[in-house]
Amino acid sequence: MIKHIKLKAITLSTISVFMFTSCSDDFTEVEPKGSVSYENFWNTEDDAKLAVNSLYNEMKASEMFSRGFFWYINASDDMITGRIKADADNIKNFVCTGDEGYTKYMYEAAFKVIRRANDILKNVPEMNIDENLKNRMLGEAYFMRGFHYFWLAHTYGDDGQNGGIPIVTVDNMEAPAGSYERPSSVEENYEQIVQDLNAAAELLPLFTEMSGADYGRAHKDAAYAYIAKTYLYWAQYDSSKYAEVVTYCDRVTNSGSGRALIDTDTPEEDFRLLHSHLNNWTSEYIWSVNSGVNGGSILPGVMLENKGWSSYNGWGYYQPTLELYEAFEEEDVRREVTILKYGDEFPYFGQTRAYYSENSLSGFQFNKYMYEFGLESPIGTYINSNGDDPSTIYNVPLMRYAEILLMKAEALIMQGQNGDASLNLVRDRAGLAPVSGATLEDLKHERRVELAGEFANRHFDLIRWGDAEETYSKALHGRIYTDRTDPTSDYTVEEVWGARDFDSSFMHVWPLPTTVIESSGIPQNQGW
Repeated sequence: MIKHIKLKAITLSTISVFMFTSCSDDFTEVEPKGSVSYENFWNTEDDAKLAVNSLYNEMKASEMFSRGFFWYINASDDMITGRIKADADNIKNFVCTGDEGYTKYMYEAAFKVIRRANDILKNVPEMNIDENLKNRMLGEAYFMRGFHYFWLAHTYGDDGQNGGIPIVTVDNMEAPAGSYERPSSVEENYEQIVQDLNAAAELLPLFTEMSGADYGRAHKDAAYAYIAKTYLYWAQYDSSKYAEVVTYCDRVTNSGSGRALIDTDTPEEDFRLLHSHLNNWTSEYIWSVNSGVNGGSILPGVMLENKGWSSYNGWGYYQPTLELYEAFEEEDVRREVTILKYGDEFPYFGQTRAYYSENSLSGFQFNKYMYEFGLESPIGTYINSNGDDPSTIYNVPLMRYAEILLMKAEALIMQGQNGDASLNLVRDRAGLAPVSGATLEDLKHERRVELAGEFANRHFDLIRWGDAEETYSKALHGRIYTDRTDPTSDYTVEEVWGARDFDSSFMHVWPLPTTVIESSGIPQNQGW
């Protein structure tokens, strides 16, 4: 049976609400511009700028790269939900339906961006505007289409019983609703993603060639990086793609933009300052959610202690497990930068305090995203004054150079080659001794501890490595303290999340929202 999807046609109100400004922190801010018909829109350079700026709006949406996709990462063994919420718990326990309020938005939102990108790719080539600007705009459209298909493809598509995600490009974007076929394999999506990102790389500048006003826009290294990661995910079905992972990781390294780890031979300071606004635009950050006090990824506030010790409206979600804490080597400085445990001293609102939590279900909190909360009087300067939208000026990372090095190491190891050099660069920055003859298990460990609590996606790592079923069959643990308000209190190790029934025959993908099924004719992913 042919599978179909119905796509909502774009309206000019969708495009024309976006207004270009000169500040990189808010070039995607919205301001109403009135109503214009589609046919009369694509005339001026300002029209094209408005359309391109609209590509970035969903990046800041709460249920995209703040929580959204992170609820699926929360399913991993590295964290627990942190607060009792039925939808969140059902996702974590793999008993979800696709209609959970936390996750039903992403599919539709991604296709909104894809449609906007297609409109740009259709109309901008014929516009009489500066060629350099035109090329950059087309490059951004190719990148954002490929980037959003990347997240859709591995989240909802496979090479087996379900197939891929409908591919909509300029050539078929005007086809009748319900006429879009679902590819028989997600590999077709990966092929299209690679094509899009290669086209983007050809047209986009290096980050180092961009002005500050354009920081946050797509650039060449981001395109290369997501080609590498697409091939890494593709390699679970076709091992020949590991060679391409190495090729594109090297393209990032050798692009001319000076990509490198933040490494001044002071490991604890390096890793602490790495995870702060001080490094938003430096050599390690390849692609992030461009954030600020007036909006951006709210992940930092979502991870903050619930009610923020009466100083700020933290939400108390995504708490580390004891299993993650114990995965770190004892001398690994990344552990304390990544995770707060009872008694750890840390800065908060300009004061030094010892960590405790009246709310944490595991006895831990992620520390990576805390730097801006530690500054004196941060509200309105470093963090959002609206605690219901708790973004900070730290650009939450989606792709760091450390992941490029670890992807290359993994791809080399999987080809029977030596991945020590890339892996040991990451270990050296952490102040750890090098490994010799690194195995896949060494790589899995390093990827876990380096990228813990990030959008690198521990859950999907377990899926593609074939480790999810065994991992999720084990309960998760925390430290439960006799006095939750006393940083020196005694604790017992207790189960904080039970073993889960993960069926790898169908739970390797997530369920589609019912609204998608009803409007498109696509059946639910099998088993859900």
